[in-house]
Amino acid sequence: MNTIQAPVGFPAKQIQAPIKVKYCLYARKSTESEERQVLSIDSKIKEMLQLAEREGLEVVAMKRESHSAKETGQRPVFNEIVEELRAGKYNGILTWAPDRISRNAGDLGRVVDLMDAGMLQDIRTFSQGFRNNPNEKFLLTILGGQAKLENDNRGINVKRGLRTRVEMGLWPGVAPVGYRNQKLMDKKCQVIIDQERAPIIKKMFEKMAYEKWSGRKIHHWMKFDLNFKSVGNHNMALSNVFRTLENPFYYGVYEYPKKSGNWYQGKHEPIVSKELYDAVQVQMKRDNIVRQGHEFAFTKLMVCGKCGSGISAEEKYKPRKDGTTKRYIYYGCGRSKNHTCHSKYLQEDNLIEQLISLLDQIDFNTLGIEQKFEDELKRFNKFQRGVLGIANKGETHADIDLKTYAKYTLKEGTNEERRELMGCFKSKIKITEGVVTIEASAGN
Repeated sequence: MNTIQAPVGFPAKQIQAPIKVKYCLYARKSTESEERQVLSIDSKIKEMLQLAEREGLEVVAMKRESHSAKETGQRPVFNEIVEELRAGKYNGILTWAPDRISRNAGDLGRVVDLMDAGMLQDIRTFSQGFRNNPNEKFLLTILGGQAKLENDNRGINVKRGLRTRVEMGLWPGVAPVGYRNQKLMDKKCQVIIDQERAPIIKKMFEKMAYEKWSGRKIHHWMKFDLNFKSVGNHNMALSNVFRTLENPFYYGVYEYPKKSGNWYQGKHEPIVSKELYDAVQVQMKRDNIVRQGHEFAFTKLMVCGKCGSGISAEEKYKPRKDGTTKRYIYYGCGRSKNHTCHSKYLQEDNLIEQLISLLDQIDFNTLGIEQKFEDELKRFNKFQRGVLGIANKGETHADIDLKTYAKYTLKEGTNEERRELMGCFKSKIKITEGVVTIEASAGN
């Protein structure tokens, strides 16, 4: 405890000296468009440093960040300040206004707790100060609560405004590709046709509905043949091609918010007709286009022998005479390194046959194969004992040729088991004009 001696004539007892305050200057840039202020963050820092010099405040650290203060514990720099206050690196905060520190109850509570513990002695703002005493802490709590109330009311008002706009048929977000947002304030939330890109978007729908193009073929056409660019000058990703073809906004309606079940008729001009949109959905369903979470057995594990691109796969469904449909998987060059490569595609059954015939030439990670076989054997023995009541004879991997196990996995295994097996191959596998070849691993 810092103490001073009592003046002459007073009882000889220790009087507590004022605690010296060291400040951290904390500047937070507002991320809310509603809080645009005249001064920039640099101007505020300059003003606060002048205040510190004018009033003789000792500033030992300066920190800035741009995270919103609406949610508790989401500001890395503020969290760092809290820890440094606890560690005693400084015991004061210098900031522009109380709401720079907190606009939520959780962080405000952390600040008050630090003051209660004596780790935070003073909060200085441009217009006032909050020292570690009951009255000023109470005022700080009121101002922090007022900032939270403003946030809550602003959120309600924004949602009400968005709801009103969508009920009027206006789109409240960024316009989908093929449209542009109106920039005039009196036409806020209105979207207009992008005369450059809308015709291409319409052709996307037509090529899938009438020419039976796949999504990948449309993506390839837009990227390499047209060099189609978004407003932000980016190529359209494959996933965005599918999202565009599934988006009902293009024929005039939209759901807001997504997955809410609330549908609205838009005031914007449709790019495609409802009939064309429906035809595209039927084509996408018929072709069974699977995009998210799907893994083919051998993709990302082989390369094209002509250009070195990774091997990709696609599905085809062909009707049979008996009315059923046969599914085929074809592997070929993904054209990531050479978009003009036209190496022949290889059907999966043919690929497996060629891999099996080349097993003697493939260099294995033997330990990896052994472990997978041991796991499979344990699972089988457990099934025999637990379900069939048959005691196992203690077989181990020495009783089975590992390449026989590899052949079985390639022919009968699941996609995941095949991929795990291929992961144990040291040799590099290439496909050139539909023919599988083996490149010996390095060091052999």
